[in-house]
Amino acid sequence: MATSEETLELDDSNGDSNVKLKLRFKDRSEKVAQTKEMLSKQAVKIAKQAEEHERFINKVTHLMGVLGFGGFCFVLGARPQDVRYLYCLFYVIFVPLRWIYYRYKKWHYYLLDFCYYANTIFLIMLLFYPRNEKLFMVCFSFAEGPLAWALIVWRCSLVFNSMDKIVSVFIHLLPGLVFFTIRWWDPVYFAAMHSEGTISRESWPYTENKSYLWTWLFVVPLVVYIIWQLLYFLVVYVLRRQRLLRDPEVMTSYRELSKKAQKANNMWWRLSGLLGDQNRLFMYTVLQAMFTLATTALTVPIFLSYELHVIFQILKVSAAVWNGGNFLLEVMPKQVILKEKKKMEMHPIQDRTVVQNLVEADKSSEVVES
Repeated sequence: MATSEETLELDDSNGDSNVKLKLRFKDRSEKVAQTKEMLSKQAVKIAKQAEEHERFINKVTHLMGVLGFGGFCFVLGARPQDVRYLYCLFYVIFVPLRWIYYRYKKWHYYLLDFCYYANTIFLIMLLFYPRNEKLFMVCFSFAEGPLAWALIVWRCSLVFNSMDKIVSVFIHLLPGLVFFTIRWWDPVYFAAMHSEGTISRESWPYTENKSYLWTWLFVVPLVVYIIWQLLYFLVVYVLRRQRLLRDPEVMTSYRELSKKAQKANNMWWRLSGLLGDQNRLFMYTVLQAMFTLATTALTVPIFLSYELHVIFQILKVSAAVWNGGNFLLEVMPKQVILKEKKKMEMHPIQDRTVVQNLVEADKSSEVVES
């Protein structure tokens, strides 16, 4: 039998090990917190420096945007099988940069939206599972369903001097173009999905088996969407609820859309208020689910018709370009005037003439247009 002294020594050793374990976990948590704080500070610093040189950055962005878009169109025509690699390169470069900018603006919860969730699935499919035809069909449904129609409905604008707007357009537009090229212009890619001589290779895309198409273009994508919706609700409205309540400047998709809809008093605001103000979040979720349901169903005829798919690509690009022109001619001049007015309030004597010149230029442009 163990003596009382041995028992005490054993208890002491267990106590020491527990204390060491707690200290180790504490050190790790402190290091993680310090790393997160350091990254946040760096993100704020980079974003502030970018704002200080906004005009020069806009000029460089316009130049690079036009050249980049022209280069992309060349690759689309000359080597459509390489478009998917350009898309992957774009995503891994610009989405982290967007996180830096959005972290400074307190918009980083946007990166939990469905479009980023879907784009991450696209990236995984293209890089790691390129021969998985079922995963391809799910990705096709997302790209030409909710993401493509969001480009049109939410009026994404192709504005070459705004990196934020370019990234927003490409996140919704590029996946559809990638899967369009794979679907119609890259038969070698499809051939790699099946071995030679198999019935599945000869009968692709299973046009005679509509139940297969509806399963993988409609049913399964909706299940994947529901998984995202549950995870989004858990993270944003349960785990991070107190953070959002403490800081009303932190933006989410719901906050942004409800703010704009309330200001415009449009159809979305009235529909979301059918069950009362206290249930607007629930109604927003229901409306988003209905939008996803309808747009996902439309991917089946698009998948089966080359002509319809081509028309849809033209519609998406035209909508983005039209919205971009509207932003440049209608919205941007007003934003410039507001910015200069704010500067004038800080430096009234130096900047007053600048604002007056901008106002006069805006009025003269209105006269010319009329």
